[in-house]
Amino acid sequence: MKKILFIVIDGLGDKPVSQLGNKTPLEAAKTPNLDKLAEKGKCGLVEPVFHTAIPTSEEGHFSLFGYNAKVYSVRRGYFTATGAGMKMKKGDIALRGNFGTVDESFNMVDRRAGRIKKTQPLIDSLNEMQIEGVKFLIKAAGGHRIGIIMRGKNLSSQISDGDPHYGKLGKKAQKIVPLEKTPQAKFTAKVLNEFLQKSSRILKNHPLNEKRKKHGLLPANYILTRGASPLVKLPSFKKKYGLRACCIAGKALYRQIGEVLGMDLIKVKGADGSPKTNLRGKIQAVLSSLKKYDFIFLHIKAADSLAEDGNFRGKRDFIEKIDKRLGPLMGLKNILITVTADHSTCCVLKRHCAEPIPLLIYGRGSDKVKMFSEKTCKKGRVGKINQLKLMSILLNS
Repeated sequence: MKKILFIVIDGLGDKPVSQLGNKTPLEAAKTPNLDKLAEKGKCGLVEPVFHTAIPTSEEGHFSLFGYNAKVYSVRRGYFTATGAGMKMKKGDIALRGNFGTVDESFNMVDRRAGRIKKTQPLIDSLNEMQIEGVKFLIKAAGGHRIGIIMRGKNLSSQISDGDPHYGKLGKKAQKIVPLEKTPQAKFTAKVLNEFLQKSSRILKNHPLNEKRKKHGLLPANYILTRGASPLVKLPSFKKKYGLRACCIAGKALYRQIGEVLGMDLIKVKGADGSPKTNLRGKIQAVLSSLKKYDFIFLHIKAADSLAEDGNFRGKRDFIEKIDKRLGPLMGLKNILITVTADHSTCCVLKRHCAEPIPLLIYGRGSDKVKMFSEKTCKKGRVGKINQLKLMSILLNS
């Protein structure tokens, strides 16, 4: 069986942008190497799998690797909390939290409270609050982000997101509701809503927020939660597929996903997930890893972040930068190269979106597609596939 190089260009797909001549950033980019791989390979579109309002990075990656989120309910809360150094116990529920800014009617002003950086005084005022026997443990997770663990009896992860960017899309912070009619889900939603209400009252008059307002900065006066997750153990990638795998990624979330699946983590100096990330070093790490591993997961982040900022030209230019760095991979033999994304990210919407994701598979036959884009991949031999089916196609085609 051929070794597999699995390249995920985060947020690659998009909607057409009028300022780019009604092309997507990928269509507008000059990508001779990706086009060559597409021409000599097979193309298609991937339908993202998601169970919230919009696709998420964690569910997208697990689906790409063939792990069904309905079976393995590991969501963003788990990664945020454990990534912050928190230890989960059986029965705990972890949440991702954002310090955000809302007005008096709880309308969203800013999901990140002006990208607040120093939040420890706010955390100290809320940490270890207890409500109906449930303790809320909170830890900083970088900037506006916090990890939250609910610790108590009869808790469930089957609750909605409060962040209107990911849950029920809207302009207001959302009330948490149970997603199933169980006493545990109803209790968890009730307790979390009470925590959010109490936290809001404390944050509103917190000295740090008073100081921020005096300096013309947005107050961090509300916590937006999402990604409720229990402690879950997944079968390792090697156990599932019999492949020795490694992960090359700059951002913590994607390294954690690889680690949870039992992949070895390959560190690359200067790989930080930004548009200035060390792409050259990542490609060199790929070439070195091919000697030892059967499956190399290469994650490239910044196209997603640029799209979330509405920076369509930056996304186009970064895709071109990726393409240039792929040069050393073009001469590889007996390697199956796959290029796709965990989800699309739309510059016009400034968020993840449900657009089909372009896919190319090089090393298993070819079709008539001559360039790599959303529009052309639609005509490829692979067709339109469910995200959960990709690994099966790679291993059995």
